Amino acid sequence: MKIQFVDGILLKKAFIGAANFLEQSKEEVNALNVFPVPDGDTGTNMSLTFQSAMKEILNLNEYSVEKVAMAASNGSLMGARGNSGVILSQLFRGLANGLKGKEKADAKELAKAFKLASDTAYKAVMKPTEGTILTVARECAEAAITLSKNEKDIVIFLDKVIQQGNIALNKTPDMLPVLKEAGVVDAGGKGLMVILAGAFKALTTNGEIKYETVASKKSEDTHFKKELSTGEIKFGYCTEFIVKNTKEDVENFKQELSKYGDSLLVVGGNDLIKVHVHTNNPGLVLEKGLSIGELHDIKIDNMRVQHRNLLVEEDCDCIDNKVINLNEKKEKKKYSFITVAMGDGIASVFKDLNVDFIIPGGQTMNPSTEDILNGIKEVEGEDIIILPNNGNIVLAAEQAQKMSERKVHVFPTKSIPEGISALLAFNAEVNVEENLDNMKSAVQNVKTGQVTYAVRNTEINGTKISKDDIIGICKGDIKSSGKDIQETSLELLKKMVDEDTELITIFYGNTIEEKEANKFGELAEKEFKDCDIEVIYGGQPIYYYIFSVE
Repeated sequence: MKIQFVDGILLKKAFIGAANFLEQSKEEVNALNVFPVPDGDTGTNMSLTFQSAMKEILNLNEYSVEKVAMAASNGSLMGARGNSGVILSQLFRGLANGLKGKEKADAKELAKAFKLASDTAYKAVMKPTEGTILTVARECAEAAITLSKNEKDIVIFLDKVIQQGNIALNKTPDMLPVLKEAGVVDAGGKGLMVILAGAFKALTTNGEIKYETVASKKSEDTHFKKELSTGEIKFGYCTEFIVKNTKEDVENFKQELSKYGDSLLVVGGNDLIKVHVHTNNPGLVLEKGLSIGELHDIKIDNMRVQHRNLLVEEDCDCIDNKVINLNEKKEKKKYSFITVAMGDGIASVFKDLNVDFIIPGGQTMNPSTEDILNGIKEVEGEDIIILPNNGNIVLAAEQAQKMSERKVHVFPTKSIPEGISALLAFNAEVNVEENLDNMKSAVQNVKTGQVTYAVRNTEINGTKISKDDIIGICKGDIKSSGKDIQETSLELLKKMVDEDTELITIFYGNTIEEKEANKFGELAEKEFKDCDIEVIYGGQPIYYYIFSVE
């Protein structure tokens, strides 16, 4: 088979093949987690991000390489989850810019688009690290530029690009010692090569390829529901739609729609606008959208009906399984906090600390950029502070910050204890800059420990760990390991506590009984006589215990 040009139909086919293969291979990618803990989610995040891209591609009425690539960019931008998903969305964004204005593309044009994709992804990361997906993308792009000078057959061209990408992937352990010690290649880089392999297979397969849709998975997290007063809902219909083939200015359209409701989110560009609004007249809002372009993906939910059912059913589609205190009327205020948390006990702690909006999520369930944007539009603060509480959620939060026109500040907490410490340092009477400085100082004085189990055999820092061993983690290192939860947990605390430690807070997870947790608290009190010990129900999955040491 010989291909000299890729048109829109063929590019769509390539995306379908890539999406299918990534979904099939996501657990293989997840398994490449550096630590042998049950939170490897790179493959899942990349696949969910790709599914958002596919949704936009499949909604196209006509195809060119420009339109297909732009649809992938728009979809992945909103659906990006985790660091790997955000970087993937930036690769698609660069690819779309590289194919702008083109009906079809030859090898040279594809190579330039690959290069722009790599450049865009590098720029999106504050401190790019070699030995990651960025390296693999860059070396693929560099190989593409070189190969395209003489190779016109896209099948041969792409095959050789993939060969070079796999060479780069296999070199990632030499660039990052932590990968070499764990005996794995970079998970994000592997995900990218899976995508390219899936696209190549699709391009070289005769006939159509069917997109293997994936049923959305409901969160296993417990949501916290209160008596809901439907009379307090001012605008009763959650209305969402996309306007395509429009030349309307996004800001002008946003101003126009602001007359008809609240919780307004209007984002877009490149002839596409996505709208979310709460209104009492969805028909009028849809007419406004129809007046500037073509309507797609129309969704209208009666929130009053949903709220009546909320106590006995899953959270309503409108708020997309997000926790929000619907008892309270929205009031303009100086500050609002949005935080990410998993576990009903931990969420209760954040509520007690006056967090306005809690997004269920954590290690195995990273919220998307759109999830965070939805949180931003639900709060009323003049200054909005986001606490991601996980390093893998920071990029998505920062992407949401850039897309919002509100005054949003991402305070990059990497753990639940850091998020709680930051909130305790907050003072509503001082300005945002002083608050962020105070929060930074507070977070520097807290250490986080986590106790979980190993999902595979490995050796870290000279310590051999067997599958199902209990492991204690602090500051990115495995500090203790063994067969017993309590013994391994106490060993971890011994390595965290020093002469300056005053307070140890123990959050116990959803698999630990209260009696067992209190018994461990008593052990800690005997071991650390000079420290105050608090035992709190966290309800978090994956981690038997989360420790906050201050």
